[in-house]
Amino acid sequence: MQPETETAEVHAGGTVPPPKQLTVIYGPALLAYDFGPEHPFSSVRGRLTLDLMREVGLLDAPQVQVAAPVEADREDLLIFHTKEMVDFVQNACVRGYGFLDGGDTPAMEGGFEAALTVVGGSLKAVDMVMRKQTRYAMVPVGGLHHGHPGRASGFCIFNDIAICIKRLQRDYGVKRIAYVDVDAHHGDGVVYGFYDDPSVLTIDFHEDGRYLFPGTGELHETGRGDAVGTKINIPMPPYSSDQSFFYAFNELVPAAIRKFKPDIIMMVCGVDSHSGDPLTDMNYSSASYLHAVRSLRQLAAELCEDRLVVFGAGGYDPATCALRWTEVGAALADFPLPDFLPAAWREQCRKLTHEEAPVSLHENYTSDNTIQRVEKMVSWLKTKVLAD
Repeated sequence: MQPETETAEVHAGGTVPPPKQLTVIYGPALLAYDFGPEHPFSSVRGRLTLDLMREVGLLDAPQVQVAAPVEADREDLLIFHTKEMVDFVQNACVRGYGFLDGGDTPAMEGGFEAALTVVGGSLKAVDMVMRKQTRYAMVPVGGLHHGHPGRASGFCIFNDIAICIKRLQRDYGVKRIAYVDVDAHHGDGVVYGFYDDPSVLTIDFHEDGRYLFPGTGELHETGRGDAVGTKINIPMPPYSSDQSFFYAFNELVPAAIRKFKPDIIMMVCGVDSHSGDPLTDMNYSSASYLHAVRSLRQLAAELCEDRLVVFGAGGYDPATCALRWTEVGAALADFPLPDFLPAAWREQCRKLTHEEAPVSLHENYTSDNTIQRVEKMVSWLKTKVLAD
């Protein structure tokens, strides 16, 4: 998919309307990225999210628009992935059986085209932000951060984020890219994909790899060669809560990003670190995600002309995904949300999940007994990556 030609609609009188504050990348084609009803990564997550955004009025707000994804080109994949890997995925998905990795990512029929659509949607988000066609972009069905150059991994066929980084470097000449990942799983495909690239700052909060897939992201891994100090891994102890997340984020992220001075910020807002997620052992509430996105929005305004792209990534309780990602979208759009969830959405949630739907967006701030361990990690990182 080539970058779109920059266009602007001219209204009567010759005026060009200002860009929307938030563009949400979504369309029915993204529902094809679905590994089946028994698999934790299903299209229900994205469907419930967009349904809730619509029911609360977010998508009808004048400062918000929805843009449909487009299918990426095969050549887009090759700026990060090997030809052998792309060929393997394409052939395996034609047969539609087996796995693309060790057993987590099925080779579903149509999976190659579905993955191209995820990549194309993420590329469109980046293009729109770089061309000032929107202030912020959000890709709820995106953020496949486990994909490696030569292999799929962890429900991620192709790494849309890494491809976006390569596009930013190649086609826009972006010199400094900041990547902040709060998904419970270490974003290994991105971190190691740019481990020796000093132009990419990665800050990755994740559950300690001794307890959770993919088992990587150790504290001492700070980059290689000229990139030493540009890779920051924060392996949070199991059951870490808002208390520990706020502390680590506030102590590390603003200082690291201001020191780096990025041209664009990319956030991976995986909500599998939420207390309600069935696959992880973390204890964040909505407060952590809202704090992260609001802080990064302020840093984007201060340092890089508002350029901020947010990806959904992980999260395996569909209702939690819908609530938390709707809140994040509303925070980007300055849109007020109701205290109670719409009855129509709650009924839809019950039908799709076969579980009782939540009633309210409200959550209590969470505390923990892991803060002392987190303080020690933060102290070490300050010495290693923030000291002048």
